[in-house]
Amino acid sequence: MQAEVNQENKLYNKPGVMPLVKSGPYKKYFKRLVDICCSLLTIIILSPVLIITATLVRAKLGSPIIFKQKRPGLNEKIFILCKFRTMTDERDENGEFLPDSVRLTKFGRLLRSTSLDELPELWNILKGDMSVIGPRPLAVQYLSYYNDFEKQRHYVRPGLSGLAQVHGRNTSVWDQRFAYDVEYVNSINFLGDVEIVFETIIKIVKREDIGERGVDAPTDFDKYREQQLKMRGE
Repeated sequence: MQAEVNQENKLYNKPGVMPLVKSGPYKKYFKRLVDICCSLLTIIILSPVLIITATLVRAKLGSPIIFKQKRPGLNEKIFILCKFRTMTDERDENGEFLPDSVRLTKFGRLLRSTSLDELPELWNILKGDMSVIGPRPLAVQYLSYYNDFEKQRHYVRPGLSGLAQVHGRNTSVWDQRFAYDVEYVNSINFLGDVEIVFETIIKIVKREDIGERGVDAPTDFDKYREQQLKMRGE
C-alpha cells in the first residue's frame, strides 16, 4: 500500500499547485511541537482505552482491527489514515460489500458516536501526517472536484478535529464545511486551537452532530459537486 501512496503523491502533489500562505510564529514553529507532545502524551494516558477498544473490536468485528485508507494531507500529499474498524465484511451473493448502513453494527455506531474509532489517528499525528486541529482529511477521489478556494484546506496538515467539526461535525453541508476549513487555515493561532479542543470534547460527551455516512450525513462530495455542475449545465 505504501508504494501506491508514493505513486499517488507524484500524481497529486504537483509543483506550484499550492501557493504560499503567511505563517505566524505558532503555525510556523510551535504547532508541530504541540502536536508531538499532545499525541504522545495522549497515547500514553489512553493506552488502557486503546488496548480495551482494540480487544473489543477483534472480538466483535474480527480482523483486521485497524481500518486503513488513503487520504490527502498537507499539500495534497497522500498518507495512510488509521482508525478502529467499525463495520463488518458482510457481502451480497455477488461478493459485493453490503451498504455501509447495513455493515455498521451497534458496536460500530457506539465507537463512532464516542469518537473512539478515531484514536489510532494519534499515531498519524505523531508521525506528522496530521495535526491535532485542522481540516478533516477527506477522500482522495474528492481532489479533482475542489475549486481554488476549497483547495486552501490542504495548505495545512489535516486534523483530528477542526473548526468545521465544532460547528456541525459530520452534518454540515459541504460549502459550509469548506468555508470553516478555509477560515481556520487563514487564522491559525494557539488560543483558537485550544478552544476547538475543548469544544470538541463537549460535543463528544454530548454526542452532538454526528452523521452516519450514507444515512444522515451529506451526500459524498464528488456526487454533490457533479450535481452542482449538472444544474449549471457545465
